[in-house]
Amino acid sequence: MKFQPGTKMSAFHPPVRTLMGPGPSDMHPRVLAALARPPIGYLDAAFIGFLDQLMPLLRYAFQTENDATFPLSGPGSVGMELCLVNLVSPGDKVIVCRNGFFGGRMVEIVERCGGVPVVVDDRWGEPVDPHKVEDALKRNPDARVIAFVHAETSTGVVSDAKALAAIARRRDCFTIVDAVTSLGGAPLQVDEWGIDACYSAAQKCLSGPPGLAPVTFSERAIERVRARGERVRSWFMDLGLLLGYWSGATRSYHHTPPANTYYALHEALLMLHEEGLENSWARHRRNHWALRAGLEALGLGFLVKEAHQLPQITSVFVPDGVDAKEVRRRLFADYGLEIGAGLGDLGSRLWRFGIMGHSSRRENVMLCLCALETVLADLGVKVEFGAAESAAYRAYAANPPEARAAGSSA
Repeated sequence: MKFQPGTKMSAFHPPVRTLMGPGPSDMHPRVLAALARPPIGYLDAAFIGFLDQLMPLLRYAFQTENDATFPLSGPGSVGMELCLVNLVSPGDKVIVCRNGFFGGRMVEIVERCGGVPVVVDDRWGEPVDPHKVEDALKRNPDARVIAFVHAETSTGVVSDAKALAAIARRRDCFTIVDAVTSLGGAPLQVDEWGIDACYSAAQKCLSGPPGLAPVTFSERAIERVRARGERVRSWFMDLGLLLGYWSGATRSYHHTPPANTYYALHEALLMLHEEGLENSWARHRRNHWALRAGLEALGLGFLVKEAHQLPQITSVFVPDGVDAKEVRRRLFADYGLEIGAGLGDLGSRLWRFGIMGHSSRRENVMLCLCALETVLADLGVKVEFGAAESAAYRAYAANPPEARAAGSSA
């Protein structure tokens, strides 16, 4: 776009939305306020001291004591690439579990690293099958890494990360785990489960700003990186160089970190700590149960079986004869409400509802159900007005808060 003579430019003031898609999630006013604090130098003693507070909060979220736990500058996909480029050397066999869009992205990055992916496929909407992983390892005893998605954002299915990590340990393999949509919203125990490398994204269940990828590496994983026969094929994501800034008594310059987004992530993690990690998991479950009850009352079918549904992402099939895009457009235009479409072959067949972080609130669940009910009725779908909201209220009554910390929203 070219500027015409006399064109008047003005500041951008984004409209207020209710974000109930697959990400980002709404940010709490405390987190938004943190973004406005003044930046300071990345080697300033005050900033280094601030980082020394940020890392323990991240360790709490990951449930780990790993020293190498920090936010990487970039989205969740950069976290994925960081883990793979450091732990996969050319020629390495990698068992990659693909049961959705982001498992497929792992396959591509392994190939770009020069690794040899051994793909274990499961249908989209189903969890990774541990028996298939065991069989793949029997056929490929020289495999060195198992990579899988804990919470597949494209479908809303959760896989048994504990069982998969245990298989890897028995076979002396390293684990790389995608926790982009699970960190802070569903049980994730990095140390207890024996996970070697794990990455996430700040804008999902943490309700931090987009553009940061929290990562954690076990000491075992760090030793593997140090023992590599060749340099990591990315300067920016070379873990050895990054740790020069994030650890040790003397911090060495690597790149200019996004200070203001670090402030916001710190505030979001502080709020998670104040609420309590288990309370956050319970809040996400409770709001999911209510949303699911309301969607069932509307007659919508689920992609994922109940036992494997991720509380943060709920995928439902679009009813026959309904224009999926038009429903999303009307929700957006009439209610300022954003929900997600499907990905891949399921693009026009699914709606994805996200209730993550600060978006995981009772008022959002009720708004969503009321708005969806109205829009579907306007488009000629037979609905019983009030049934979805009533079902959600009954679910809330049947599942009272397990615990509520001061300031938390159940």
